[in-house]
Amino acid sequence: MAEAGTGFLEQLKSCIVWSWTYLWTLWFFIMLFLVYILRVPLKINDNLTTVSMFLNTLTPKFYVALTGTSSLISGLILIFEWWYFRKYGTSFIEQVSVSHLRPLLGGVDNSAPSAASAANGDADSSRQSVSECKVWRNPLNLFRGAEYNRYTWVTGREPLTYYDMNLSAQDHQTFFTCDTDHLRPADAIMQKAWRERNPQARISAAHEALELNECATAYILLAEEEATTIVEAEKLFKQALKAGEGCYRRSQQLQHHGAQYEAQHRRDTNVLVYIKRRLAMCARKLGRTREAAKMMRDLMKEFPLLSMFNIHENLLEALLELQAYADVQAVLAKYDDISLPKSATICYTAALLKARAVSDKFSPEAASRRGLSTAEMNAVEAIHRAVEFNPHVPKYLLEMKSLILPPEHILKRGDSEAIAYAFFHLQHWKRVEGALNLLHCTWEGTFRMIPYPLEKGHLFYPYPICTETADRELLPSFHEVSVYPKKELPFFILFTAGLCSFTAMLALLTHQFPELMGVFAKAFLSTLFAPLNFVMEKVESILPSSLWHQLTRI
Repeated sequence: MAEAGTGFLEQLKSCIVWSWTYLWTLWFFIMLFLVYILRVPLKINDNLTTVSMFLNTLTPKFYVALTGTSSLISGLILIFEWWYFRKYGTSFIEQVSVSHLRPLLGGVDNSAPSAASAANGDADSSRQSVSECKVWRNPLNLFRGAEYNRYTWVTGREPLTYYDMNLSAQDHQTFFTCDTDHLRPADAIMQKAWRERNPQARISAAHEALELNECATAYILLAEEEATTIVEAEKLFKQALKAGEGCYRRSQQLQHHGAQYEAQHRRDTNVLVYIKRRLAMCARKLGRTREAAKMMRDLMKEFPLLSMFNIHENLLEALLELQAYADVQAVLAKYDDISLPKSATICYTAALLKARAVSDKFSPEAASRRGLSTAEMNAVEAIHRAVEFNPHVPKYLLEMKSLILPPEHILKRGDSEAIAYAFFHLQHWKRVEGALNLLHCTWEGTFRMIPYPLEKGHLFYPYPICTETADRELLPSFHEVSVYPKKELPFFILFTAGLCSFTAMLALLTHQFPELMGVFAKAFLSTLFAPLNFVMEKVESILPSSLWHQLTRI
């Protein structure tokens, strides 16, 4: 009985809500009926006649001025709307309507989650957005002195943004400092050096620290920022390795004596891993690829828990250079796992290996006639998977967009990650015969599988909406950031553009052909009001002419 009573009350409430929703229609018809009934005492016909006589006395110049002013105003609105859309990605009029006018009119977003579902899902959604919009250290970042600075000297452009370099400074303070640095003079100087914004001040502080002691972090800073060639950087990193290994062995023996010693050992471990990784990257850049691959393998075996450095991505690139595709597949089998975070390197390298098996004989004409084979289908599905993860990469691999130097930090699934991947892996795709042709023929099919990528994904989470904003902070201003999905022009921009063009055309035609436009305007208005006149005549024939007098008597 209680459930039946509750159901009846809910049904009654829904009926009341429905009636109030459509009550405005009844009110509208009542107002029309009252206006018709009161047309005689309100002298509506006389007022319409007066207005018509006034309009007939106006010259064509007035209409030219009217339409011209309308065109000017709508053009100014169009320019403002376009500027606002380019800067903020939304329509100003639409934003004001949704934010301010809709609540006043009692509008409710039916798609908004209920309070209960919001309470249950807020934590998951926020955790997902934070993880997807997290900025990561670029595993293949270049050397500032030997590569980034040389680019600046040649072109006069700054390849790194302040935001990117600030993130690097925070990384250096996190990995290369600890709470006990003030006890050692050289480490205390380097603790301040990592916070310096001026590069020359950092370099001077590193030299000052080396005068006091053999400091591994001082050698790291000089190798990264002062060395102008990779050979010089490698020499400094070898000196840093010698100093770093000694500190690591000493702290390893004392790590269990207290929290401070444990923190110091953690710092020395980070320093040692960083030095060995950069030495391996130096060997790779100097052409000693096998040596670099061996150093990376040894480093991964020695420190298997430090997966945050993503050393396997450096190893994958070196193995692809060696064309050791079996070894590449073995690394992917370990790291391309559903429980591990994905990256463009993982997804596109897997696609490259699948494409390598069929790309040399692939022909779109032959595939359309006979259909795709199992191997070709696997390759196409791998490409679709990679494109869904990062849709910006294919334009760089197919050289539809120009490459720039990759930043020191990347946003996964963003344009910055696409640049970092294509900068180092484009040569590997070119080396596999037909791989780029297969990518060119199939990559756009991914977007037909995911028509609404911001709402629902296919193999991954929906595409995060934060990538454009973060990439604009990470990438230099002279680079045109790739945006996905492409934003459609808001309705109000299209509307104001059409209104501006239409009123400008009317102003021009009225100025050139005043008499013809007058005839056209009269014909248009008579046609427009013909249905209304017909309805009025029918109503007058049905209702008695003395209805108003009868109502006044009542």
